[in-house]
Amino acid sequence: MSYSPYSPAPPISAGELVLDQELRLYSSNKEREKYDNMADLYGIIVATEHLERAYIRDAIPAQEYTPACLKLIAQYKTALNLVGDSIPDVNAFMREYKLTCPAATRRLLEIGVPATIEHATTDTSSSGGVAKYVADTVQFFITLMDSLKLNYVAVDQIHHQLSDLIHSLNNIPTLPTDYVGKGKIRDWLITLNKMKASDEINQDQVRQLLFDLESALTEFHRSLSK
Repeated sequence: MSYSPYSPAPPISAGELVLDQELRLYSSNKEREKYDNMADLYGIIVATEHLERAYIRDAIPAQEYTPACLKLIAQYKTALNLVGDSIPDVNAFMREYKLTCPAATRRLLEIGVPATIEHATTDTSSSGGVAKYVADTVQFFITLMDSLKLNYVAVDQIHHQLSDLIHSLNNIPTLPTDYVGKGKIRDWLITLNKMKASDEINQDQVRQLLFDLESALTEFHRSLSK
């Protein structure tokens, strides 16, 4: 039996693929910044999902959850501004990168405030505490309505006022469970959270928001007299 002489494989040329070669996603600093910003957004969404689940499981107290959640919400809004037009739809971004984060979706994309603000979590059973929150709530109502009448209608001008208002309402234990004003305020928070900070609500929305606030304030005063 005869064997053909051993012939080593030819060396790989410079133009051929090298398996341990670093694969770059970018070819310029601008593209690198784009992918870095996308990675930041991805990380914020994942971190929020873990935080929400930890809070639901009572693995983190409300005193620690609230500032952490507020920080993540602020970082999320900043990240959105940085990614710009490269991610016009965050839901599509999450589907593309197989991100299944329902709790983060609700907190970041829908509500825009921590669960401790969305729902009542503070014990204010003392009469002094209740009186303070009642006075604060009335002031929040009046301040927000005055702001709208003065044409302060940008999202970043009214979102925090709505957050303060619903937080104050949540701290009043005597508020009836069927008080519909809180639901309307929550709906407005959801609406604003889907807009950019620099966006403005139109005149029809201003009129509707004023009507909802005036109705909620009237109902609030009526509930106190019961």
